[in-house]
Amino acid sequence: MTGTITTDADSYPGMTELEPARRATPVWLKPVEWVAVVFFLIMSGMILTNVFTRYVFGHPIVWADEVASLSFMWMAMLGAVLAIERSEHMRLTVLLPLISDRWRPYVEAFSGVLMLVFLGGIMPSALEYAYEESYITSPALNMPMIWRASALPTGVILMALLVVVHLLRDLPIKAVGAALGVAAVLVGGLYLASPALAALGNWNLPIYLGLIVFVCLGLGVPIAFCFGLGTLAYITFATSRPVFVMIGRIDEGMSSLILLSVPIFVFLGCILDATGMGKAIVGFLASLLGHVKAGMRYVLLGALFLVSGISGSKVSDMATVAPALFPEMKRRGNKPSEMIALLATGAAMADTVPPSIVLIVLGSAAGVSIAGLFTAGFAIAMILLLVLAVLARWKARDESMEGVRRAPLSVVAKTLLVAAPALVLPFLIRAFVGGGIATATEVSTVAVVYALLIGMVIYGGIKPAKLGQMLVDTAAMSGAVLLILGTASAMAWALTQSGFAAGLAEIVTNLPGGWLSFMFASIAIFLVLGCVLEGLPALVLMAPIMFPLARNLGIHDIHYSMVIVVAMNIGMMAPPIGVGFYIACKIGNVPPDQAMKAIWPYIGALMAGLILIACFPILSTALL
Repeated sequence: MTGTITTDADSYPGMTELEPARRATPVWLKPVEWVAVVFFLIMSGMILTNVFTRYVFGHPIVWADEVASLSFMWMAMLGAVLAIERSEHMRLTVLLPLISDRWRPYVEAFSGVLMLVFLGGIMPSALEYAYEESYITSPALNMPMIWRASALPTGVILMALLVVVHLLRDLPIKAVGAALGVAAVLVGGLYLASPALAALGNWNLPIYLGLIVFVCLGLGVPIAFCFGLGTLAYITFATSRPVFVMIGRIDEGMSSLILLSVPIFVFLGCILDATGMGKAIVGFLASLLGHVKAGMRYVLLGALFLVSGISGSKVSDMATVAPALFPEMKRRGNKPSEMIALLATGAAMADTVPPSIVLIVLGSAAGVSIAGLFTAGFAIAMILLLVLAVLARWKARDESMEGVRRAPLSVVAKTLLVAAPALVLPFLIRAFVGGGIATATEVSTVAVVYALLIGMVIYGGIKPAKLGQMLVDTAAMSGAVLLILGTASAMAWALTQSGFAAGLAEIVTNLPGGWLSFMFASIAIFLVLGCVLEGLPALVLMAPIMFPLARNLGIHDIHYSMVIVVAMNIGMMAPPIGVGFYIACKIGNVPPDQAMKAIWPYIGALMAGLILIACFPILSTALL
């Protein structure tokens, strides 16, 4: 997530896209939007129908998972295609503003050409993979698996076509020509040097899975393609394994049944924004606590806690809460930089609140119980909420309360009545999953139906045109996220196969201090990865490597999960690299240099909470 997940240029500075603004979808690409939406609806409908038949009739539909899986893969790949045109593939752009206007088109062209190199490199293997799957049939429907696997080459071909269109339409021909020439020289150089490089053994890892990936990140290549390029280069030039194996790992990384809940929770976040459910929660908390000193700061933290439980998206959380609270906070004398600091760290705190997409992805990547993660997530978020609230109260000791009055009981009751249906939702999700009543995937569809119904009855509903756009947004955002998961999974496999995991295990095993040393080393690793890669790629990349080591040292899966998720979120909000910090600055319309000093005490408070969580496992496991 983590996650949440949009990279619209207006709301995701620091991690942006191929173009600075989203343009209208070309007419010829409209059918791709419709087909992606249809597959999303089929997937969601099958999951919901299966829940209904299982609980009402006691007989689940045995082939429902197969249809849902097929629809999910097609929606994911077509969504990744849409994300190319809509500029929603996440990429790191911290270094791009340092490039002069003269050279920026060349860097953009080179970034696009590198994407094309990756897509062209895997295209033959993707076609071969789909063909090989034709010999396999599904157990329930006896359906040739080529129907599902064909989504991979179809998506790759369409993405490559759109990258070519982008290069020819938006960039100078001389920049594209120069980029093609440089790319050809680099690929040729790697080919010629491959015998010598292959002899280096695991020293190839810093070259292919380190240097290439980080150079691509610095150039603004989307994260999914950075992982893919590094892995493709490593397999092609440093090993004897075929690229075909990489396609299988990408498929595996994208197709876990647990991940079916990701696009549905993304859609739930869209419903939250469209219906104003989040604003209703903010209004209730403001009427309840707004009259006390630091009250609006408490409201901001409490609203992030509760709204996160509905949307699962840090971007949605901050965009919902900030506009509703910042004017009154400014009137009371709060500095804009302090408000941004609290907004950013509050969003980091809230990322463990169910239904956190980050927790769902982590559960899939590391094989950890989603119900356990959801249960522990509430407790951990409460600890972080407490440390932030204590600091916020101390910071607000000189806050002006002139003219502030307690809201009448009638106003509190009225806002509670309006907010109650929205307030129920996060607890409903947690109760269903934590109580074993339904899986995260199943409860996501129930939550969407609930949100749509109360949105229509209480919050004014959603216009059909808006609903259609939300479905397209969901497909595009989900495709961008899931492609990252696929290529990160392939890269994690390459790291494991290379012997890197075994070497790391030996180093960690010999650390003085046992499990506690390993825990603090993990915190350092995920703090750095959170700054550079954002949540989801970092988790998918490192979880298969780090969790076996943690288990060997006797660390509980849930405890370790909470520690690395919190560390990763702190890194994401830590300037000068942390992407979430720039998101908060953009939403609050505050220059980053003003907010940078103010955020460090709050980062310190979160670190204090993280050290407590790391040192005392019972804080994570007491409610299991």
